[in-house]
Amino acid sequence: LLCAVFALLFLLPTVLTITNSFMTQSEITASYGQVFENANDGKSYISKTIELKFIPDKVSFTQYFTVLLKSPDYLLKFWNSVILTAPIVFAQLMVASIAAYGFTRWRGKVRDSLFFFYVILMLMPYQVTLVPNYLVSDWLKILNTRWAIFLPGAFAPFSVFLLTKFMRRIPMAVIESAKIDGASEYRILFGIVFQLGVVGIALAMFIDNWNMVEQPLILLNDVEKQPLSMFLSSINAGEIGIAFAAAVIYMIPGLLLFLHGEAYLVEGIAHSGSVKG
Repeated sequence: LLCAVFALLFLLPTVLTITNSFMTQSEITASYGQVFENANDGKSYISKTIELKFIPDKVSFTQYFTVLLKSPDYLLKFWNSVILTAPIVFAQLMVASIAAYGFTRWRGKVRDSLFFFYVILMLMPYQVTLVPNYLVSDWLKILNTRWAIFLPGAFAPFSVFLLTKFMRRIPMAVIESAKIDGASEYRILFGIVFQLGVVGIALAMFIDNWNMVEQPLILLNDVEKQPLSMFLSSINAGEIGIAFAAAVIYMIPGLLLFLHGEAYLVEGIAHSGSVKG
């Protein structure tokens, strides 16, 4: 019962976003317009009680028509999010897999020191390293290009930390059995270890980079290159309905990937303690 209550609380914002995306602009403005009008300066007092509406008075697809057909700028920003996220996830998987496998197989005090250094980097919020990233990008002449987003994202330490912890839970019997069968180190890495842990790590990295705001805000001055998350983070009172529809479209890739990868994630955890042939 407690889990059901918490699940309902966590789902309420998503359900509210989906149902409100089918409301007309006038109905949305009448319900939430005062919230967004007073949110511009952050100091105005909202005297009117705001009532959340989960069922629209009249179902309308106008917001989706505007986002998908009438204004191509939103679709452009959506594909900008895909272009920025997909290479970062792929590069992080490659870099993190090789680094985590080295941390798992390599023994010695130097390994522990390097891994501790990785943990320290992971504990630092991105805002701390934002200025150095900006200066380095400016020095490399890649500022206001997608490479300013790709390079810091590809070498993020969080994925290395997660994969290292996951690989250390895999019994050595799995690796030793593969070596007896004649598997090379690369075959062991990408055929056994990588397949078990890649789905969960890829999902976490995708969600993290799919929702990026600070990186494009500082490193990408060109509006045409910025992702859809930039629009969702700067909603004004006249675009509330469009924002609801854009947010629903923006949630679809993450939800589909999670639903597709959930079974593989559970299977990887369940079989991480067994020897697979």
